[in-house]
Amino acid sequence: MRARAQELIDLVDDLDIEHQRKEAMIEKIKEWQSDAHAEGNTLAVTFENFWIELEPLFSELGWV
Repeated sequence: MRARAQELIDLVDDLDIEHQRKEAMIEKIKEWQSDAHAEGNTLAVTFENFWIELEPLFSELGWV
């Protein structure tokens, strides 16, 4: 993810737009980059909670 984020930052930096817009876009990319790690953790926790709730049902069905 870091390499892709850096590629995007480089592309934005090369754009012919005003400096303030570039800085805002780069800041958003960096924010997304840090959120990607948090989102992955959130997804794992969500799946774990899903499994905790449904595992007994799957066991009754003989699927576990």
